Amino acid sequence: MLRIGLTGGIAAGKSTASARFKERGALVVDHDDLARRAVAPGSAALVDIVSAFGDRMVVDGALDRAALAAVVFRDDHARQKLNDIVHPYVFAMGQAADKRARADGVAVVVHDIPLLVESGQDADFDMVVTIAADPDVRLSRLVEGRGLSLEEARGRISAQASNADRAAIADVVLDGNASPESLRSQVDEFWKHHIPQH
Repeated sequence: MLRIGLTGGIAAGKSTASARFKERGALVVDHDDLARRAVAPGSAALVDIVSAFGDRMVVDGALDRAALAAVVFRDDHARQKLNDIVHPYVFAMGQAADKRARADGVAVVVHDIPLLVESGQDADFDMVVTIAADPDVRLSRLVEGRGLSLEEARGRISAQASNADRAAIADVVLDGNASPESLRSQVDEFWKHHIPQH
């Protein structure tokens, strides 16, 4: 089973690449989704978050993502504290997904991990693929496409590793600056050259 770590900065095009890997037949494990499940109402991680950040982070039993984001995207120490709580749960869930995939005879598993560099998991994969896009391109996608303010968008981008940091751990860098079609065709090329064809 080939295990690929897929990463890229916010709004670089990782979701487009991830969807294309899935269309090509890979099992995609979305670590953002795992992180959401890890902090679900009643979860141990949510209890840990409340004890670290206070009960104002919970509304009607569920995590108030906006309140937490307002804290952690302004404060490196707070963000590290949150990552220290959530990452071990997500890591364990990712391992469980691999175990199931292996049992099911899956050939290629792509772990879609926004914080691959930050969480230091790059050595865990057979290959690392990163999607790179210029900060200006990502800023405009966040502001125009996702409705963030310029300040929020800059905060999210600067809270993540740089393109250079991600490129340094990557086996392959795909260009997310152009259209979704362009990125999809780059994934197709990658698949043709790196995935054993049966």
